Amino acid sequence: MLEKSALYVVATPIGNLSDISLRALEVLAGVDAIAAEHVQNSEHLLAKHHITAKWIRLHQHNESAVAEKILSRLQAGGSIALVTDAGTPAISDPGAILVQHVREAGHRVIPVPGASAAICALSAAGINNPHFLFYGFLPTKTGLRKRALTEIKSYQFTVIFYEAPHRILECITDMIEIFDEKRKITIARELTKLFETIFCGTLGEALAWLQADINQQRGEFVLLLSGAEMLEKSDISEHARHTLSCLLAELPLKQSVKLAAEITGENKNALYQLALDLKSTGEPGF
Repeated sequence: MLEKSALYVVATPIGNLSDISLRALEVLAGVDAIAAEHVQNSEHLLAKHHITAKWIRLHQHNESAVAEKILSRLQAGGSIALVTDAGTPAISDPGAILVQHVREAGHRVIPVPGASAAICALSAAGINNPHFLFYGFLPTKTGLRKRALTEIKSYQFTVIFYEAPHRILECITDMIEIFDEKRKITIARELTKLFETIFCGTLGEALAWLQADINQQRGEFVLLLSGAEMLEKSDISEHARHTLSCLLAELPLKQSVKLAAEITGENKNALYQLALDLKSTGEPGF
């Protein structure tokens, strides 16, 4: 039995329609209505499993307004399911605003787990690093994208991105500029679909692979960028260097070192030696 006055957040397949749980099917068949971004896409999934439903169109342009209508249904005792075109709702897709409204109104939000393109790609990449960051979609404009990539340059864990086919070449090109062509990357495209492909190599090799076959530039992409090389204890990250430089321009040396160590978590003695070096070499501002 489904709960009344509850929102079910239901993960759906990212490609292969058989990749759906029995629980998800039970929920989709039992709720009073289903909120979906593109109803036609979701109808295809339900038709395969002989499920009919009442639909609510919910997308990024109407989510706040539709959330109020869904709240009215929940207050009346109804149960609603939220789905996205593929994968888990509210992850680089609409749904988070609705979930927030429902929780604030005191109604239950019940997750029904299932497919996620990011986790699917990570599981097949063979990356021996227990830590990862899901970034989602990078900015579409080149300047903003490069700025975002620069901000994560020193991260020592795997970073997972989603990317559209018409931007994949320029995205990899920007990554080469920011990270160097030797940084490792896994490209997973069309996961669970007929032309599923998983490529592992350097950024330079990845660009050549994409350029060699236009077919590899089609479909939906998950990119898994390897982390920066682990720094030796005596090394200092670019972030810490920049932080220390900014502090030294305004504060005494010892205070700058103390604050830089607290902000960045890096070795205080190493930062102190760097501060002395910066002072002695006459870096701009000193």
